Amino acid sequence: MTTPDGEMWPTLHYRRRSPLEDEDLLAEILLRLPPQPSSLPRASAVCRRWRGVVSDRGFLRRYCRHHRRSPPLLGFFRNDLRGISYTPAMEAPDRVPAGRFSVHLGDPGYHFRLLSCRHGLVLISHSSQSQVLVWDPVTGDQHRIAAPLGFDMNSTPMDGAVLRVAGDAHHFQVVLVSYKQDDEQATVSIYLSETGGWSDLISTPVPGKAMDYEGMPAVLAGDSIYWLLPGDGINVILEVDLDNQSLAAIPVPMNMFAQGQDLMVMRAEGGRLGILSMSIFKAELWKRNTDGDGVASWVLGQTIQLDKLLPLNSDKTGHISMLAYAEENNVAFLRTVAGIFMVQLESWQFSKLPENNNAVVCYPFESVYAAGIGGAME
Repeated sequence: MTTPDGEMWPTLHYRRRSPLEDEDLLAEILLRLPPQPSSLPRASAVCRRWRGVVSDRGFLRRYCRHHRRSPPLLGFFRNDLRGISYTPAMEAPDRVPAGRFSVHLGDPGYHFRLLSCRHGLVLISHSSQSQVLVWDPVTGDQHRIAAPLGFDMNSTPMDGAVLRVAGDAHHFQVVLVSYKQDDEQATVSIYLSETGGWSDLISTPVPGKAMDYEGMPAVLAGDSIYWLLPGDGINVILEVDLDNQSLAAIPVPMNMFAQGQDLMVMRAEGGRLGILSMSIFKAELWKRNTDGDGVASWVLGQTIQLDKLLPLNSDKTGHISMLAYAEENNVAFLRTVAGIFMVQLESWQFSKLPENNNAVVCYPFESVYAAGIGGAME
């Protein structure tokens, strides 16, 4: 093509811009990397530009929020003679070493006890000081909170749960429950970090025999926290409705369990309340349904033959006990003579943990871990 003077127009060369050169688009792509601990370090090693994106504090906050509903199961905490310890559950390169999640609480004689792990937070009781500690192992943040008035943390059995406020990365709730066997009462108070205060005490009658227990941690299903109180010949589920700040005791039917069976509260299909009932060779999944008239009942969902699922020798199986339940991943930890297995309760896929321990109860830690990339993520 020529100009009016007969000269050739200069040739213009256009360089097609790669989508990855768009800073916003690149961040959106990297945001969707799987939440495994190795994902962001690998991305940061690609080039200086990628490292700048994944190390940005704003990106890290978005990354954590994006994956909060599907966090990986990093490992589990437990109470032991040395205090509170952590055991990794993932293999390399996603394995977070135990030393990364160590908490220094002071003299073990100060009566620290692990109560709950949820949403990347850990709840620890400090009975000698009538306090609870909310700890974020990834960022190291700690919040010490005085127990509500009316709670005797030294002489009355108690338990607790922690959770983040839905859609809020900064605020959390703490639920404390105490059991008074003499009065056959369970009492609950709820703490909101946004207001910095506890709710009024809420009580409900609970059969005294159901409170003689060393139970599993609470489970969050829907908008309620649930504890199973397994006692002598009677089982009760304590329900704390977080929205309505109400408390109720739900009896567990006798036909759901028999002598020698273990029970564990879990999330059933659709996020509803469920129970895992387990004997030597059999596991049953129950779910609580509500009909159109508001009448609730228990329905048997699945029955699984454990000796056909796990690599167990039927002659040496012994007792299979429940060690923990990871609610976000719907994974049960089962102790057998062959070791500790993680069993996914939807697919029934299993894997054996590389390490064993003598803990009675463990607290799974499910969290997005990106420490070392750009500092604190919250």
